[in-house]
Amino acid sequence: MSETASIAVLEVKDVCKRVQDASGELTILRDISFQLQARESVAIVGASGSGKSTLLAILAGLDTPSSGSVHLRGHDLFALNEDQRAAVRGAELGFVFQSFQLLPNLNALENVMLPLELRGEREARALATQMLGRVGLGERLGHYPRVLSGGEQQRVALARAFVMRPALLLADEPTGSLDFATGAAVMDLMFELNREAGTTLVLVTHDTQIAQACDRQLRIEAGRLKL
Repeated sequence: MSETASIAVLEVKDVCKRVQDASGELTILRDISFQLQARESVAIVGASGSGKSTLLAILAGLDTPSSGSVHLRGHDLFALNEDQRAAVRGAELGFVFQSFQLLPNLNALENVMLPLELRGEREARALATQMLGRVGLGERLGHYPRVLSGGEQQRVALARAFVMRPALLLADEPTGSLDFATGAAVMDLMFELNREAGTTLVLVTHDTQIAQACDRQLRIEAGRLKL
């Protein structure tokens, strides 16, 4: 196996996160270490306040650890400046959020085209149209988020994430705003797209069924990783 092929998609080593509050220093994450290889799916689970979302933000380079390192496809995220981290995010990461995070003044097609256009992709319209068809929204290209159901908005968000063919997809409670049946359909679609694209998936969820559908689970308890 070549050296390049053996590099983990994500390598997290001894990550700690401490903040100051009125009572003094609070440790949110303590000595978090794990690796993910290409095509793996992992669920990060734990009680509210255990540090799951903080960890996800650190994996994306959106929050800074107090100590430790995160390597994404060989990039040492916190050895980079913010502009360099943003460039790595644009090239390597996809995001799916509980609240969809669609731009309300753009229709479905324009929301999916936007990251492609920012990357300078000449075929942005064709690629976005194709991906929206793949998620079952080929007839809804011109619809704005306000007239789409929650499930449809999350499908647009999936299309926007996967159209970039990211190495790593980070999903934060992607079914948290959806009813059970709609959430189950969205998750089935997410796992299908993930397999098709060969993406590595990190998923924060409270749903045990969703967590069990991943290759493995990482449990955070009081800021520590329980393997």
